[in-house]
Amino acid sequence: MAEQGGSRQVVLAALAGNLAIAVAKFTTFAFTGSTAILTEGIHSLVDTTDQVLMLLGQARSERPADPTHPFGYGMEIYFWSFVVALMIFLAGGAVGVWEGVEKLLHPTPVKHPQAILAVVAVSAVFEGLSFRVAYRAYCKVVRGKRIRLLPFLKVSKDPNLYTTLIEDGTALTGLAIAALGVIGSAWLHAPWADGAASILIGLLLMAIAIFLANETRSLIAGEAAAPSIVEAAEATLRGCGDLGELIRLKTLHLGPSHILATVAWRFPASLSRPELEAAARSLVGRLQASDPRIGTVLFEPAEAQPGETQPGSGEGRAT
Repeated sequence: MAEQGGSRQVVLAALAGNLAIAVAKFTTFAFTGSTAILTEGIHSLVDTTDQVLMLLGQARSERPADPTHPFGYGMEIYFWSFVVALMIFLAGGAVGVWEGVEKLLHPTPVKHPQAILAVVAVSAVFEGLSFRVAYRAYCKVVRGKRIRLLPFLKVSKDPNLYTTLIEDGTALTGLAIAALGVIGSAWLHAPWADGAASILIGLLLMAIAIFLANETRSLIAGEAAAPSIVEAAEATLRGCGDLGELIRLKTLHLGPSHILATVAWRFPASLSRPELEAAARSLVGRLQASDPRIGTVLFEPAEAQPGETQPGSGEGRAT
């Protein structure tokens, strides 16, 4: 649960920054008429709404298990993450492209470019601070392992963290594009540059939305734990040869910090029922010790050797 607390801090930092930035950008647009800064304002407003939805999703995902959801509500956060991806695509990317095309068809000069660049610079500071918080959380999660940022975004199971990292990184890139558009329109006598910048920002948001939607789709569909977690769990079980033999291990993420594991295990046929139950409890404890995110362990029958009777199966749950 500590990692979820860290990801909540990341979201709250991003929410505060995006809300302040959105107000500044829309105010600047009202005085300057820059389409690029309007698109950036929409971008920040969408990001602010996204953070609210992520907090809602995390709160709902932490509800305790009940008869209708015996394994809890952890996967609900993936649904809200998918909603966030769609919002970025529609409300951010599509609107940005539309506004950019309108500006290209009806170009108008940008007023007060210095004010726009000042707002862009201040926004970059806020976005940079938010990205720094998210990046520190990423460094804490990888714990010194050699996992680069892009591969981490693909394997991470915490939407709060990887969505905020991507949104803040995209925001910094979008601000740079907006600045170039304003400079081109105001000082390089290219009035189309402002609209072109808006289109580029919109396309960038659409690309990011597609990436996020695809990653979240995989989690909603049921994704296994990261290879490093599975390898560590298998190594732990193979070290329990005194209790039997590992046939196979399957994992499923029920939320960012809750992994379901099913174990096909061949117990020695000589074990009595009390010994079998004690062996199953020992296996569950050792497996959960290999990674604190493994919360539920289920045993499934393993194929018996010729002439051997399989004692049975059991279930372990984290307390």
